[in-house]
Amino acid sequence: MSEITIDLRLVFKIPDSGLTINGLIRGLKEASSEIHGAMVSTLMKALEERVIEQKLEQEPGRYQRNGHQSQPRKLRTSLGVIAYRFAQLRDRQQGGTVVPLVEALSIPAYDHYREETMEPSIGLSVHLSYRRATSEVERIQGQSMSHTTVHSRLQEFAQSHSPFGERKAITFRYLLVDGTKVHLQGPSGQDLGQAEMRWALASLGPSSPFEPVGFWINTDWAEIRKELEERLDYQKIEILFSDGGPGMEENLLRAGMDHQRCQWHGKRDFPYLLYADGAKKPEQRPLLEKLKSIPAMHFTKAQLEQLRPEDRPFLEEIAQKTQQGFQDLLNALDPEKYPKARTYIQNLINPVTTFLTWWLNKGEVIPLNTNAIESAFSQVCNRIKKVGKRWSEQGLLNWLKVAFYKIFKPELWTPLWHNEKEFPKIKLLSVQASCYWSGGITQGGYPLDWSKHNML
Repeated sequence: MSEITIDLRLVFKIPDSGLTINGLIRGLKEASSEIHGAMVSTLMKALEERVIEQKLEQEPGRYQRNGHQSQPRKLRTSLGVIAYRFAQLRDRQQGGTVVPLVEALSIPAYDHYREETMEPSIGLSVHLSYRRATSEVERIQGQSMSHTTVHSRLQEFAQSHSPFGERKAITFRYLLVDGTKVHLQGPSGQDLGQAEMRWALASLGPSSPFEPVGFWINTDWAEIRKELEERLDYQKIEILFSDGGPGMEENLLRAGMDHQRCQWHGKRDFPYLLYADGAKKPEQRPLLEKLKSIPAMHFTKAQLEQLRPEDRPFLEEIAQKTQQGFQDLLNALDPEKYPKARTYIQNLINPVTTFLTWWLNKGEVIPLNTNAIESAFSQVCNRIKKVGKRWSEQGLLNWLKVAFYKIFKPELWTPLWHNEKEFPKIKLLSVQASCYWSGGITQGGYPLDWSKHNML
């Protein structure tokens, strides 16, 4: 491994009075792009000379020096814009021109923005629109780029990363599914109307958080089931959590799996079914009170967590009163007058009380409703509507991939950009710094404290 020493001379103007630490740091920050540019250009020049010498020695007579590029190539990096005119060689054997340093450093031919330069703006695009993300990065770092550049690079980044590979080795026990409406647009911006965005989250069990295992746009639950079976050990999943939407139970519930319907959604949706049967609010009120009075419908997870084995008779009584309460409600729902509401309650009874039978049979506490679990994903839904009014299907899926890393797996975000690929890097060995005042007490100035830092 070779070593190289850079001698860097910096000259600053220092105010005679009024300078604060903020002014000192701010001035240095404003100069950092120029300082970094000088250092990078110097290193590139040194490396370029070495690469050229090696080429000339390895194949004598093949290459001939051919000056430099007529215009400097601008490389936009996190250290600032680096403008550099690359040296060229003429290839006498095959004809044409060779740019040795571009080959040696694997610099893309037409890509002016380095990948690490895009990380702040792509990361911010999860929280802000593409335009605002680029404006904010420009304000903080002085990096100017168009929002279309950020958009296209986010698509490239997402397409090269697949967060949902095979995970059969992980024993997920719980599966939660849900969906919401999103607005789609076509290739030319035409309005394609609303589509269903669906997602699935999985958990290892009672004390483990839920994490995303898939996103889909305009995909039916039967197809989602197939993908989940390829991705997860579906036979190990014991409980399906859902709001009971159309197609969920029929397609996702396998034999031997229990279904916990969301308690909150069960209470919320009942009035809509009564209204669909023609019942107005005054007529609905006694029926809603009957549902509300059922013990299981106002039981909380906190109450469930406080139960001890000796409380089993108490919970058995709750389960019995719950069954009786549902039966009383069904008796009050005339099948001729309330066909939709009655069918809804009949389908709700067993899955909304799974948490009771689960505790009685296994002694485990499971979520009674999906609101808390969905809260993290509700942030994603809100940002989808905030970041863009209309999305293309692939564009939204790509954005969701980035959101997965930024929101649900932030610990993976930095490694994705910096440590994913092992590659040789330069390493600083030591720093030496000295300074002197120009035009000071002695001609040429006088040296001050000399600092020396060994980085080994």
